[in-house]
Amino acid sequence: MSKIKVGIIGSGNIGSDLMVKLRKSELLELTTMMGIDAASRGMQHAKEIGLEVFDNGIDGLQENPELVDIIFDATSAKAHISNAEVAKKLGKQMIDLTPAAIGPFIVPTVNLGSHLHADNVNLITCGGQATIPVIHAINQVAPVEYGEIVATISSKSAGPGTRANIDEFTETTAKGIEQVGGAKKGKAIIILNPAEPPIMMRDTVHAIVDPRAVDDKAITDSIVSMVEKVQSYVPGYKLRTEPIFDGNKVTVFIEVEGAGHYLPKYAGNLDIMTSAAVKVAEEFAKNRLNVPTK
Repeated sequence: MSKIKVGIIGSGNIGSDLMVKLRKSELLELTTMMGIDAASRGMQHAKEIGLEVFDNGIDGLQENPELVDIIFDATSAKAHISNAEVAKKLGKQMIDLTPAAIGPFIVPTVNLGSHLHADNVNLITCGGQATIPVIHAINQVAPVEYGEIVATISSKSAGPGTRANIDEFTETTAKGIEQVGGAKKGKAIIILNPAEPPIMMRDTVHAIVDPRAVDDKAITDSIVSMVEKVQSYVPGYKLRTEPIFDGNKVTVFIEVEGAGHYLPKYAGNLDIMTSAAVKVAEEFAKNRLNVPTK
């Protein structure tokens, strides 16, 4: 089977983890790494494994557009604005792993088949990928009036891009809770925990639902079913406890253990974003290659 050519902008933690995952794909051929620090660990590794490497970011692709069909942007929300303009000019599809929120939001277990022809789609944030499926699952049974999530990650797993995008993280995740999760009102909080040894990524979902639609068993079943779907591409994703009910308030505790491809397994925040990115790219590839979706 022929493969769709893909490239990565950003050689930090996210881009480096993507390199590992993409090389395992049966539908995607990783050809190119684009960064701005030629001496970075990610750029050096890209050279070692034989990728085309540009140290002037996406500008290097303008002279070699045939190298990629789909681009992953693993830089920052600010940098994505100009990257998206270049990608559109080149006619390349872009999957945005920053919280820039230029394109439509995608969460694989909720709306994977949507926007297959969009030139730019956004994966929201790590906290959004971990919690919006749960908000959506609850909303399928009982309309969510208010959804609040708290994402706690190890400080060691937060690179410069993550730290620079804290404001965008909260704003974009809140929008995703509403637009994809279905909550009427959303709020997001992120905590960088400096504990040693580093903690696993943990997320808490608080949902206030329509009191007339509360059904503890139906809500729990919907959440459990959704967790199993997420586990199909993020095996370390799990419920820490059964959902907790207090009247029309639902609380769900999630833990995400990473695959350990690039950073250690505590970096579930890294893993859930890159796994979601690969999942979406493979769906785009199937659409381009006319491969039936199971």
